[in-house]
Order: sequence, then structure tokens, then C-alpha cells
Amino acid sequence: MSTISRRTVLSGAAATAALGAVTACSSGGGGTTRSAGNDAGGSPAPGKSAVKGTPLGDGSTTDTGAQPNQPTPEKLKPGETPPQFVVFSWDGAGATDDGQFTRFLKLAEEHKAAMTFFLSGIYTLPKDKSNLYHPPKHSVGASDIPFLSENAVRNTIKLISQAWLAGHEIGTHFNGHFCSTRSDGNGVNKWTPEDWESEIEQAVSFVTQWKTNTGITDVDPLPFDYKKELIGGRTPCLEGQKALLPTAAKLGWKYDASSPGGLQIWPQKVQDGKIWDFPLQGIPFPGHNFQVLSMDYNILANQSAGSTKGDPNKYNDWRTQARDSYLAGFNRAYSTNRAPFFVGNHFEQWNGGIYMDAVELALKEIAGKPDVRLVSFKQLVEWLEVQDQSTLRKLRTLGVGQAPTGGWQTFLGTATP
Repeated sequence: MSTISRRTVLSGAAATAALGAVTACSSGGGGTTRSAGNDAGGSPAPGKSAVKGTPLGDGSTTDTGAQPNQPTPEKLKPGETPPQFVVFSWDGAGATDDGQFTRFLKLAEEHKAAMTFFLSGIYTLPKDKSNLYHPPKHSVGASDIPFLSENAVRNTIKLISQAWLAGHEIGTHFNGHFCSTRSDGNGVNKWTPEDWESEIEQAVSFVTQWKTNTGITDVDPLPFDYKKELIGGRTPCLEGQKALLPTAAKLGWKYDASSPGGLQIWPQKVQDGKIWDFPLQGIPFPGHNFQVLSMDYNILANQSAGSTKGDPNKYNDWRTQARDSYLAGFNRAYSTNRAPFFVGNHFEQWNGGIYMDAVELALKEIAGKPDVRLVSFKQLVEWLEVQDQSTLRKLRTLGVGQAPTGGWQTFLGTATP
């Protein structure tokens, strides 16, 4: 059993911290174990595979063709109201012993939602093979998140396959999760573009060579070519984006979701127009006069001062506050500029699991509203890239909480190719 400890608790994350003071967090922690787990699917007979397609490399992955359950992006018609896109994304995305991955796959299926799962590459690499990881600026086998047990690796592979077949996106959360809050300050914020390239290459190799690295023979290969599917990620602790972007562009990535403290406005491209920037966003924080970042840990940091085991007597109130914060962010966009709404999460039982509950409650309420599309970042990219540039430019003129003057029919009625 491995206890997750993905970050040093932020020293400045007091309950009164403003938005900018609690952005250095991204990826699980605080006591969840990664072991054999309940997050598991069925296994084929040893030596047999139920996946039909072209085996790749050592057989860890198989090209089965186009991903199923994908929407066809359509161009907005002049005067048409934009959909309200909502992206729920998960950092780390490994199998947990409490079944959180399975829980949210089921929830997504029930509400016809697609999500983005940012897989940490070392979650497909067993602990006894940690010496295969050569992290930039750190010793061989070093990692600030734990390597998983063989059974947890096994279940992670099954769940990633299940998620992709259901239509979800598999991005990357890289590998070792080195934050600048380390005692030595040696975090990913100091990495160069070359460091990021090495980190990405290793993350991809762990995912695409898990059979060789694990020796597991009774689990189906991943049903996709990860080298083709991988078009974006989120950095550990939301740090290091500036140096990552040149590498992301070099590798042909389509987006990056690492920027902290973004606004609820329509996204734009960065890095010479090559990469869509999908930041976590500042959203209303009920009971406070400042905003909070749209991620579970940042809400926690303002509720229990960074402790993942705060006062149980406050759990009910904190759960409600977290849910209402997500809903306030959604409603602000939905009722005004229709900017895509981004939420970041972790499969963790922080403060009694209240943030898992808050996300579920918010998703259920959001899903039933007209014009709402619960999509992955990849699906959002595809929609954005079929729109007329004049339409996107006009959408980007709308500020946070700013409704179009005269309504959507008037505002976008003159859009031209």
C-alpha cells in the first residue's frame, strides 16, 4: 500500500488567502492509498486479448482506429447562441482503493459527459522499476508522488482503457510532480524546454511500454495510440508553463491546461498561435469577497488552511460551499458570456471526501440545463477550431460576467467567414 503525498502543504494557504496565493497546487494527496483497489475491470485469459486492432511496440498499446463516442463539432451559425461548454478534468488519474475513478466514469455515463483524465506516467510503472525514471534535475527514481503497487498499476491501465472507450480524453500530468514548495525549491518551475521534453518522452514511454516494464500478461493493451492521442496536459502545481509551451508546440500539442488564475472569458491561443490556453479560472467563493481557483485543492486551502484533514464539524458547510462555488462559476458564464468553464479535481478523500461529493452534486445540476455540453479539452479544441475566426474574436471581446449587448442574435448576427 502506498500513501499518496503529492505536495508539501502550502505555507501561505490560510483560510483567508486570496486567489493568487493558493494556485501552486495540482495533483492529489493527503492520505488516499493506491493499492489493489476497487477500481478494476475484468481481465482476459492469460495470453489472450479482447482488443482488436494493430498492436504497437511491445503490445502495450493497440491502434483500434478513431476514438468512439465523439461528437461532431459544428460551426456556429450567425446569430446562434454558443453552447455552454464545461470541462471536468482529473489530475493524476490513477486507480484508488476507494473506487473514485469508477465512481466518476459511471456518473459521466449517466449524464452523457466526457471528461479529461490527466494520467501521471509513473502510475503505469511499478515501484520496483522506479529506477527507469530519470527525472530532470533530480536523482534517478526520485518522485514527489509515490509509485504504485503492481495491482494498482494493473487497475489503472484497465480504467484508462475503459475511459478512452467511453469517449474520455487521456492527457498527461507528467511524472514526478516536483513543486516549487519543496524544501530545496527544486521544482518544475525551474525546468527548461529540454527538461520538459525529457519528462514527456518518459511519460509516454511508461504508458506505451507498460507490458515490458511490469511483466503483466493478463491485462488487455490500451486500445489507442498514446503518441497520437496525447495533445495536452496539466503541469504539477500549475507551474512551469512558460518553459513547457515551446516543447508542447514542438510536439504538436493542441492545448495546455497549466495556467493558474485565469478569467472566465473565451480562450485564446498562445505560443505564436499554436497552443490553446485553458487555465483554471477564478470563480466566486460564497461568503468571501475574493475569488477562488476552480480546483478542489484550492477550495480546501481556503477552508482548512491546507490541511486535508480539517475539522469534521465543518465538513457539511464546506461541502456546500464548494458545490456552490462551482455552481456560481458555471452560472456566471452560462447567464452571460458563455465562456467555457473549467474545473480541476483529484481522486482524493480530502476532508472526508467532501470535494468528490461537491463535484458530483455540481455536475448533476449543471448537466440538465439547456445548451450545456460536458466535454473533454480535446473535444473543446475540435469545436473551437471549426469556428470562424471572426466569431471567436467577437466572443473574446466579452469580459467576465458580460452578456452580449442586444442578445446573441444581434451580437453574433453579423459573423462572417
